[in-house]
Amino acid sequence: MGALDALNPLKVAKRRSSNNYSALPFHESSRVRDSIDSEKQNIVDHDYEVSSDDYDSSLPISPVTSSSRDTSGSYDSTQPMIKRRTILRTRQRCFAYRVPQRIIRYLCFLIMLGVLAFIGFLIAMSIIDSKKLEDMGNHRPDGAKQWESFPFSDRYYGGIKALVSLAKNKPEYPRDPEDETELLNITEVMSSKLGIPSSKPYNPYPDYNSSAYLQEYVPVKECFLDAKTNARIPPLRYYEGRPAGFADHIMGSYDMMGLPDDICFDRYGRLGPYGHGYSLRKGGLASGMHGDMDGADQVWSEVPQYDFTNVDWAEAQLRCSISNAKRFRSGAGGVTKNNRRGEIAANVIAPATTTTSADSTSATGTQPHGIGAKLVHRTAVVIRTWDEFIYREEDILWLRGLITELSLGSGGEYDIHLLVQVKDESIPVFADEETYTKHLKERVPAEFQGIATLWSETQMVMLYNGMEETNFRNLPIHGVYRGLIQALQWFAQKHPEYDFFWQWEMDVRYTGHWYNLFQKMDTWTKAQPRKLLWERNSRFYIPAVHGSWEDFSHMVRVQTESGTDSPGNVWSGLNEDGQSVNNGPKGDKPIWGPERPQHAEDWFETENDPVPPRLFKDDKYEWGVGEDADLITLNPLFDPDYTTWLLAEDVTGYNRTNGLPPRRASIVTASRLSRRLLNTMHRETAIKKHHAFPEMWPAQAALNHGYKAVYAPHPMFVDRVWPLPYLGATMNSGRNGATGASRMGIFGEREHNLLGMTWYYNSGFAGNLWRRWMGLKVDELGGEKMEVGEGSEGRMCVPPVLLHPIKGVELPVEEVRVDKGGGDAMGPGA
Repeated sequence: MGALDALNPLKVAKRRSSNNYSALPFHESSRVRDSIDSEKQNIVDHDYEVSSDDYDSSLPISPVTSSSRDTSGSYDSTQPMIKRRTILRTRQRCFAYRVPQRIIRYLCFLIMLGVLAFIGFLIAMSIIDSKKLEDMGNHRPDGAKQWESFPFSDRYYGGIKALVSLAKNKPEYPRDPEDETELLNITEVMSSKLGIPSSKPYNPYPDYNSSAYLQEYVPVKECFLDAKTNARIPPLRYYEGRPAGFADHIMGSYDMMGLPDDICFDRYGRLGPYGHGYSLRKGGLASGMHGDMDGADQVWSEVPQYDFTNVDWAEAQLRCSISNAKRFRSGAGGVTKNNRRGEIAANVIAPATTTTSADSTSATGTQPHGIGAKLVHRTAVVIRTWDEFIYREEDILWLRGLITELSLGSGGEYDIHLLVQVKDESIPVFADEETYTKHLKERVPAEFQGIATLWSETQMVMLYNGMEETNFRNLPIHGVYRGLIQALQWFAQKHPEYDFFWQWEMDVRYTGHWYNLFQKMDTWTKAQPRKLLWERNSRFYIPAVHGSWEDFSHMVRVQTESGTDSPGNVWSGLNEDGQSVNNGPKGDKPIWGPERPQHAEDWFETENDPVPPRLFKDDKYEWGVGEDADLITLNPLFDPDYTTWLLAEDVTGYNRTNGLPPRRASIVTASRLSRRLLNTMHRETAIKKHHAFPEMWPAQAALNHGYKAVYAPHPMFVDRVWPLPYLGATMNSGRNGATGASRMGIFGEREHNLLGMTWYYNSGFAGNLWRRWMGLKVDELGGEKMEVGEGSEGRMCVPPVLLHPIKGVELPVEEVRVDKGGGDAMGPGA
């Protein structure tokens, strides 16, 4: 037993003296601590080793550490004979309680379930985030718009009290990064002025009475709105210079287009001649009677305010065109009160020649009207609208200006028409003259009823029947969305007196003079050579990035011949296996002559199409110079192939075995079309059943038949301070530096970059700029307080610029206007 006892550790522990241990087992410590002085308890808990001197020698020893052989005589006399075992056992059971194993298992099981659930949640969120990142890469949502982080340019809203000359102006944007000169101090500029500057009358017309003009053209007879009184409408008035710090245009060019950039217009100088700024009693619209009006009376200082109470624009246009009929190649005509269905008026002056549409592009030949007398074209400006449109004061103002400046002021070179869609097909407007006239009087203000022509989608179904109904985007082929251009094709057939047709919209505005804009675009596009024309058409011209127009043209030639390393080239085309066909920079074949559809069966009446007079390499940029453009657009003509533009494949009636036919498109339908182009489109739609989306069909027809199409780079402004390299790369981000032919192109999913421009179909900047210019408050900025308050610069003054879209502008009016045409002047629902 002795040997076995030596190997038993418990027995060794029992034999240790109570004065010699230096550490306590777990259960022993709990009992000993109960009898330790509270002041020493912290030391025991912290060190967990206590010397024998810290304890009373009379403290009872645990049975675990005492010998079984000890007798009562071996205890100290001071030690009590009866031990407090009951209390110690109770405390031992209290502190030594063990949680049942079943509960522990349940708790562990629940914890494991929670951990697994959390891991599953993390995995699910990871999958969702990965999916979102993938979608962002594929679809480029609107949420990721880098341009919105750029700072705004504020000097667009400067006033007439802070005008400086163009030479002295330091534009807020664009600026050379190395230019450290400070912008002009507006306070100093205003303090140097002695009151409001004087405005000047603006006259963009040729001097019709000069000997130089009369030696070349037939004399012009002045036109008046009222034949009885021969009263004149006051001319527009402008201010020299522009507000200090006003930004420069970012795209297009004033100098190149021949447009004035050293002047600006305020709202009274621009719209005051047409009833803005004076009361109904004086024949005005009672609008513009608020805000800064200092110097506004200069508008009527030379020619008094005109009374527009009983005007008839149709009669005025017709008188003007008839009195000047000898000036025109196609005679004169129009829509009169007795002829409201778009038919040719009975008193039309026959054209001097029987010029066909195919050769109508030659405008300067000597004609038999007079010896050495050049004839001029006649152009119709056809404004698309509908019978439920609400004509507000602001709409009436700009319509009056358009007719006055383009038609009456030019001696009848232009006529303005309203092409009004009848929305409710159940109204029998075409059943008889009475129903037609009644509906027209109810829907159009009296002063414009004579220039309005009604049409309906049912008419287009009857005219262009038999077309394949593809229901692209679940919309009918003859509907106003996909078939809008059909109405203009029909209108052109009804009006052979016009050589050209501007397709215009009710939401387009121009802060300059309409005649000046249209004539400068006509002159510039006529001078463009055909060589590399389509290639130049496909790009935005950004002077601050590209330099001069000559530098830009050279860049286009190099990009076309050699290609670029643009990222857009990666997405410009895939082969049948889905692999990129671009293995490095690769140039494009320049367009030279007609680009026919792939299948000869889709060719239509090609015998009269223009053909190049020489090979591409032999042309010295001569072909096309002096030739009128069959199509003028206001945005680049891009190739929709491989782009993300939703309407790229809205093409009807073609053989698609080898793909879609060659085509081009230009966003915003506002454009000028020649009679030759419209005749071709009309016949091809009616006979061949060919058609495409309205923003693509004119350009596609011009491309397929070899007609001359030109993008007119009019000046455009941007609302933010873009880094110039980033701007250039963003706008021309398609194949080989163009705007299209690639998924990276600007038109499509990346078109949100154009929201801050002054011209696009959904531009936000255009509407804000126009409303602020009109004296209205936008986003709590602008309005009367900012124009007339202490330290204000006065009302805004803006250089000539095209703006689109401008919708639903409500001007404060001082009086209620009643329209004698049947209802209020604002139209239905006003």
